[in-house]
Amino acid sequence: METQIAGKNCIVTGANSGIGYSIAEGLAQRGATVYLVCRNKERGEAALSEIQTRTGNENIYLEICDLSSVTEIKSLASRFSKKNVPVHVLVNSAGLIEQNHVTTSEGFELNFAVNVLGTYTMTELMVPLLEKASLDARVITVSSGVMYTTPLNTDLQYSAKFDGLEQYARNKRIQVALTETWADKYKNKGIGFYSMHPGWADTPGVAKSFPSFSKSFSGKLRTSEEGADTVIWLALQQKENLASGAFYFDRAEAPKHLAFAATSGSHALINSVVDSLNSMASLFV
Repeated sequence: METQIAGKNCIVTGANSGIGYSIAEGLAQRGATVYLVCRNKERGEAALSEIQTRTGNENIYLEICDLSSVTEIKSLASRFSKKNVPVHVLVNSAGLIEQNHVTTSEGFELNFAVNVLGTYTMTELMVPLLEKASLDARVITVSSGVMYTTPLNTDLQYSAKFDGLEQYARNKRIQVALTETWADKYKNKGIGFYSMHPGWADTPGVAKSFPSFSKSFSGKLRTSEEGADTVIWLALQQKENLASGAFYFDRAEAPKHLAFAATSGSHALINSVVDSLNSMASLFV
Protein backbone atom coordinates (compact mmCIF):
# COMPACT_ATOMS: atom_id res chain seq x y z
CA MET A 1 0.00 0.00 0.00
CA GLU A 2 3.05 2.27 0.16
CA THR A 3 3.66 1.91 -3.58
CA GLN A 4 4.05 5.20 -5.42
CA ILE A 5 2.45 5.46 -8.86
CA ALA A 6 3.72 8.82 -10.12
CA GLY A 7 3.17 9.16 -13.85
CA LYS A 8 0.12 6.90 -13.91
CA ASN A 9 -3.19 8.32 -15.08
CA CYS A 10 -6.25 7.39 -13.05
CA ILE A 11 -9.90 8.21 -13.76
CA VAL A 12 -12.31 8.09 -10.80
CA THR A 13 -16.04 8.56 -11.37
CA GLY A 14 -18.23 9.99 -8.62
CA ALA A 15 -15.12 11.50 -7.06
CA ASN A 16 -16.52 14.53 -5.27
CA SER A 17 -17.80 12.72 -2.14
CA GLY A 18 -17.93 9.46 -0.23
CA ILE A 19 -15.91 6.46 -1.33
CA GLY A 20 -15.13 8.01 -4.73
CA TYR A 21 -13.52 11.01 -3.06
CA SER A 22 -11.47 8.76 -0.76
CA ILE A 23 -10.31 6.67 -3.72
CA ALA A 24 -9.22 9.79 -5.61
CA GLU A 25 -7.42 11.15 -2.56
CA GLY A 26 -5.69 7.81 -1.92
CA LEU A 27 -4.43 7.61 -5.50
CA ALA A 28 -3.33 11.25 -5.40
CA GLN A 29 -1.39 10.60 -2.17
CA ARG A 30 0.59 8.00 -4.07
CA GLY A 31 1.55 10.44 -6.81
CA ALA A 32 -0.90 9.52 -9.55
CA THR A 33 -2.36 12.00 -12.00
CA VAL A 34 -6.05 11.81 -11.10
CA TYR A 35 -9.05 12.85 -13.18
CA LEU A 36 -12.15 13.45 -11.08
CA VAL A 37 -15.33 12.75 -13.04
CA CYS A 38 -18.17 14.62 -11.34
CA ARG A 39 -21.67 15.74 -12.29
CA ASN A 40 -21.68 18.94 -10.23
CA LYS A 41 -19.06 21.55 -11.16
CA GLU A 42 -19.02 23.36 -7.79
CA ARG A 43 -18.70 20.19 -5.72
CA GLY A 44 -16.13 18.85 -8.15
CA GLU A 45 -14.02 22.00 -7.90
CA ALA A 46 -14.21 21.88 -4.10
CA ALA A 47 -13.07 18.24 -4.09
CA LEU A 48 -10.21 19.00 -6.48
CA SER A 49 -8.96 21.88 -4.35
CA GLU A 50 -9.21 19.86 -1.15
CA ILE A 51 -7.38 16.84 -2.59
CA GLN A 52 -4.59 19.06 -3.92
CA THR A 53 -4.25 20.72 -0.51
CA ARG A 54 -4.35 17.48 1.48
CA THR A 55 -1.95 15.55 -0.73
CA GLY A 56 0.31 18.25 -2.16
CA ASN A 57 -0.31 16.71 -5.58
CA GLU A 58 -1.10 19.35 -8.20
CA ASN A 59 -1.83 16.81 -10.95
CA ILE A 60 -5.55 16.60 -10.20
CA TYR A 61 -8.05 17.50 -12.90
CA LEU A 62 -11.82 17.84 -13.08
CA GLU A 63 -14.02 16.48 -15.83
CA ILE A 64 -17.72 17.39 -15.68
CA CYS A 65 -19.99 14.57 -16.80
CA ASP A 66 -23.45 13.36 -15.84
CA LEU A 67 -22.98 9.60 -15.81
CA SER A 68 -26.72 9.04 -16.29
CA SER A 69 -26.32 10.43 -19.82
CA VAL A 70 -24.84 8.33 -22.63
CA THR A 71 -24.42 11.53 -24.65
CA GLU A 72 -22.31 13.17 -21.94
CA ILE A 73 -20.20 10.04 -21.45
CA LYS A 74 -19.48 9.92 -25.17
CA SER A 75 -18.45 13.58 -25.04
CA LEU A 76 -16.14 12.85 -22.09
CA ALA A 77 -14.59 9.90 -23.92
CA SER A 78 -14.05 12.07 -26.99
CA ARG A 79 -12.23 14.69 -24.86
CA PHE A 80 -9.98 12.01 -23.40
CA SER A 81 -9.26 10.56 -26.83
CA LYS A 82 -7.98 13.96 -27.92
CA LYS A 83 -5.64 14.04 -24.90
CA ASN A 84 -4.27 10.75 -26.29
CA VAL A 85 -2.86 9.75 -22.90
CA PRO A 86 -2.73 6.18 -21.58
CA VAL A 87 -5.27 5.38 -18.87
CA HIS A 88 -3.69 3.11 -16.27
CA VAL A 89 -6.63 2.89 -13.88
CA LEU A 90 -10.35 3.46 -14.43
CA VAL A 91 -12.41 3.32 -11.25
CA ASN A 92 -16.16 3.05 -11.79
CA SER A 93 -17.18 4.41 -8.40
CA ALA A 94 -20.20 6.56 -9.25
CA GLY A 95 -23.34 4.90 -7.97
CA LEU A 96 -26.91 5.77 -7.18
CA ILE A 97 -29.77 4.49 -5.04
CA GLU A 98 -32.89 6.40 -6.04
CA GLN A 99 -35.95 5.08 -4.18
CA ASN A 100 -38.45 6.62 -6.60
CA HIS A 101 -38.92 5.76 -10.25
CA VAL A 102 -37.20 8.56 -12.18
CA THR A 103 -36.66 8.56 -15.94
CA THR A 104 -33.70 10.36 -17.51
CA SER A 105 -34.00 12.69 -20.49
CA GLU A 106 -32.73 9.80 -22.63
CA GLY A 107 -35.59 7.59 -21.45
CA PHE A 108 -33.82 5.30 -18.98
CA GLU A 109 -34.62 4.51 -15.36
CA LEU A 110 -32.17 6.60 -13.33
CA ASN A 111 -30.53 3.91 -11.14
CA PHE A 112 -29.94 1.70 -14.16
CA ALA A 113 -28.70 4.66 -16.23
CA VAL A 114 -25.93 5.48 -13.74
CA ASN A 115 -25.04 2.09 -12.27
CA VAL A 116 -25.22 -0.09 -15.36
CA LEU A 117 -25.56 1.78 -18.65
CA GLY A 118 -23.21 4.59 -17.57
CA THR A 119 -20.63 2.18 -16.15
CA TYR A 120 -20.79 0.00 -19.27
CA THR A 121 -20.54 2.90 -21.73
CA MET A 122 -17.70 4.55 -19.83
CA THR A 123 -15.68 1.35 -19.66
CA GLU A 124 -16.14 0.33 -23.28
CA LEU A 125 -15.25 3.78 -24.59
CA MET A 126 -12.09 3.93 -22.46
CA VAL A 127 -10.71 0.61 -23.73
CA PRO A 128 -8.55 2.22 -26.49
CA LEU A 129 -6.86 4.44 -23.89
CA LEU A 130 -6.53 1.56 -21.43
CA GLU A 131 -4.80 -0.41 -24.20
CA LYS A 132 -2.14 2.30 -24.33
CA ALA A 133 -1.21 1.30 -20.76
CA SER A 134 -1.96 -2.37 -21.33
CA LEU A 135 0.85 -3.88 -19.27
CA ASP A 136 -0.54 -2.09 -16.24
CA ALA A 137 -4.11 -1.11 -17.20
CA ARG A 138 -7.00 -2.08 -14.98
CA VAL A 139 -10.68 -1.30 -14.47
CA ILE A 140 -12.08 -1.47 -10.94
CA THR A 141 -15.85 -1.35 -10.51
CA VAL A 142 -17.33 -0.61 -7.09
CA SER A 143 -20.19 -3.05 -6.66
CA SER A 144 -21.93 -3.93 -3.37
CA GLY A 145 -22.61 -6.92 -1.17
CA VAL A 146 -26.30 -6.27 -1.69
CA MET A 147 -25.87 -8.03 -5.05
CA TYR A 148 -25.75 -11.31 -3.12
CA THR A 149 -29.51 -11.01 -2.56
CA THR A 150 -30.57 -11.18 -6.21
CA PRO A 151 -29.87 -13.14 -9.38
CA LEU A 152 -29.06 -11.41 -12.64
CA ASN A 153 -32.24 -10.13 -14.23
CA THR A 154 -32.82 -8.96 -17.80
CA ASP A 155 -35.68 -6.60 -16.83
CA LEU A 156 -33.15 -3.76 -16.89
CA GLN A 157 -35.55 -0.86 -16.38
CA TYR A 158 -37.69 -2.60 -13.75
CA SER A 159 -41.09 -2.80 -15.37
CA ALA A 160 -42.82 -4.17 -12.23
CA LYS A 161 -43.91 -2.09 -9.23
CA PHE A 162 -40.74 -0.15 -8.58
CA ASP A 163 -38.42 -0.98 -5.69
CA GLY A 164 -35.35 1.23 -5.63
CA LEU A 165 -33.27 -1.02 -3.37
CA GLU A 166 -34.10 -4.13 -5.40
CA GLN A 167 -33.15 -2.27 -8.58
CA TYR A 168 -29.86 -1.23 -6.97
CA ALA A 169 -29.15 -4.85 -6.02
CA ARG A 170 -29.90 -5.98 -9.57
CA ASN A 171 -27.61 -3.26 -10.93
CA LYS A 172 -24.77 -4.35 -8.66
CA ARG A 173 -25.19 -8.00 -9.71
CA ILE A 174 -24.93 -6.93 -13.36
CA GLN A 175 -21.69 -5.04 -12.61
CA VAL A 176 -20.11 -8.23 -11.26
CA ALA A 177 -21.24 -10.23 -14.30
CA LEU A 178 -20.04 -7.49 -16.67
CA THR A 179 -16.61 -7.64 -15.02
CA GLU A 180 -16.43 -11.34 -15.89
CA THR A 181 -17.47 -10.57 -19.47
CA TRP A 182 -14.89 -7.81 -19.89
CA ALA A 183 -12.14 -10.01 -18.45
CA ASP A 184 -12.86 -12.62 -21.10
CA LYS A 185 -13.52 -10.21 -23.98
CA TYR A 186 -10.31 -8.23 -23.45
CA LYS A 187 -8.04 -10.96 -22.08
CA ASN A 188 -5.63 -10.43 -24.97
CA LYS A 189 -5.57 -6.65 -24.56
CA GLY A 190 -3.56 -6.65 -21.33
CA ILE A 191 -6.32 -5.00 -19.28
CA GLY A 192 -7.36 -6.38 -15.89
CA PHE A 193 -10.99 -6.12 -14.75
CA TYR A 194 -12.02 -6.36 -11.10
CA SER A 195 -15.22 -5.75 -9.15
CA MET A 196 -15.32 -5.27 -5.39
CA HIS A 197 -17.52 -4.81 -2.32
CA PRO A 198 -16.49 -1.85 -0.13
CA GLY A 199 -18.48 -2.99 2.91
CA TRP A 200 -21.21 -0.85 4.39
CA ALA A 201 -19.73 2.62 4.67
CA ASP A 202 -21.21 5.77 6.16
CA THR A 203 -21.33 7.82 2.96
CA PRO A 204 -23.54 10.74 1.89
CA GLY A 205 -25.32 8.39 -0.52
CA VAL A 206 -26.23 5.92 2.24
CA ALA A 207 -27.34 8.74 4.55
CA LYS A 208 -29.57 10.22 1.86
CA SER A 209 -31.08 6.97 0.58
CA PHE A 210 -31.36 5.11 3.89
CA PRO A 211 -31.66 7.73 6.62
CA SER A 212 -33.10 5.33 9.23
CA PHE A 213 -30.43 2.70 8.46
CA SER A 214 -27.70 5.32 8.64
CA LYS A 215 -29.02 6.64 11.95
CA SER A 216 -29.49 3.18 13.49
CA PHE A 217 -25.94 2.13 12.65
CA SER A 218 -24.30 5.47 13.35
CA GLY A 219 -20.73 4.85 14.50
CA LYS A 220 -20.85 1.20 13.44
CA LEU A 221 -20.45 1.63 9.67
CA ARG A 222 -17.14 1.87 7.85
CA THR A 223 -15.65 5.22 6.97
CA SER A 224 -15.35 6.22 3.33
CA GLU A 225 -11.59 5.66 3.66
CA GLU A 226 -12.17 2.10 4.83
CA GLY A 227 -14.60 1.55 1.97
CA ALA A 228 -11.99 2.82 -0.50
CA ASP A 229 -9.17 0.65 0.86
CA THR A 230 -9.64 -2.40 -1.38
CA VAL A 231 -9.99 -0.25 -4.50
CA ILE A 232 -6.65 1.42 -3.78
CA TRP A 233 -5.14 -1.99 -3.01
CA LEU A 234 -6.39 -3.29 -6.38
CA ALA A 235 -4.91 -0.25 -8.13
CA LEU A 236 -1.48 -0.82 -6.59
CA GLN A 237 -1.00 -4.59 -6.82
CA GLN A 238 1.08 -6.32 -9.45
CA LYS A 239 -1.45 -7.67 -11.95
CA GLU A 240 -0.04 -11.18 -11.77
CA ASN A 241 -1.20 -11.27 -8.14
CA LEU A 242 -4.81 -10.53 -9.13
CA ALA A 243 -7.47 -12.55 -10.95
CA SER A 244 -9.11 -10.66 -13.80
CA GLY A 245 -12.88 -11.03 -13.62
CA ALA A 246 -12.85 -11.68 -9.89
CA PHE A 247 -14.84 -10.05 -7.08
CA TYR A 248 -12.84 -8.69 -4.12
CA PHE A 249 -13.61 -7.81 -0.52
CA ASP A 250 -11.11 -6.64 2.11
CA ARG A 251 -8.07 -7.16 -0.13
CA ALA A 252 -8.98 -10.75 -0.99
CA GLU A 253 -10.92 -12.57 -3.67
CA ALA A 254 -14.47 -13.25 -2.49
CA PRO A 255 -17.27 -15.53 -3.72
CA LYS A 256 -19.81 -14.04 -6.13
CA HIS A 257 -22.67 -16.20 -4.93
CA LEU A 258 -23.92 -17.33 -1.53
CA ALA A 259 -24.95 -20.91 -0.91
CA PHE A 260 -28.66 -21.55 -1.54
CA ALA A 261 -29.15 -18.04 -2.98
CA ALA A 262 -29.90 -19.48 -6.45
CA THR A 263 -27.92 -16.77 -8.26
CA SER A 264 -25.01 -18.66 -9.83
CA GLY A 265 -26.78 -19.82 -12.99
CA SER A 266 -28.17 -16.38 -13.71
CA HIS A 267 -24.88 -15.01 -15.08
CA ALA A 268 -25.61 -16.99 -18.26
CA LEU A 269 -28.02 -14.17 -19.10
CA ILE A 270 -25.28 -11.55 -19.29
CA ASN A 271 -24.85 -11.80 -23.08
CA SER A 272 -28.49 -10.77 -23.51
CA VAL A 273 -27.89 -7.83 -21.14
CA VAL A 274 -24.79 -6.78 -23.09
CA ASP A 275 -26.75 -6.84 -26.35
CA SER A 276 -29.36 -4.55 -24.77
CA LEU A 277 -26.69 -2.17 -23.43
CA ASN A 278 -24.95 -1.95 -26.81
CA SER A 279 -28.28 -1.10 -28.43
CA MET A 280 -29.22 1.50 -25.79
CA ALA A 281 -25.82 3.21 -25.98
CA SER A 282 -25.51 2.75 -29.75
CA LEU A 283 -22.17 0.99 -29.34
CA PHE A 284 -20.70 -1.48 -31.83
CA VAL A 285 -23.42 -0.85 -34.40
